[in-house]
Amino acid sequence: MREDEDRVRKAPTHEVGQALDALSVDDLAERIDLLRREIARLEAARAAKESARGAADAFFKR
Repeated sequence: MREDEDRVRKAPTHEVGQALDALSVDDLAERIDLLRREIARLEAARAAKESARGAADAFFKR
């Protein structure tokens, strides 16, 4: 294996339902962190959309 291949590591990705048997404890920890960050991003997007909907509802007096 070449030296530059050792230094370059792909960013972890995860597919829902993916087999977990071949992953190390460190790999699992990385996936958990990745998914927690994604959940936080999704919750922030949802909150922004709910806020925009609330403002629209108030404007149109629903």
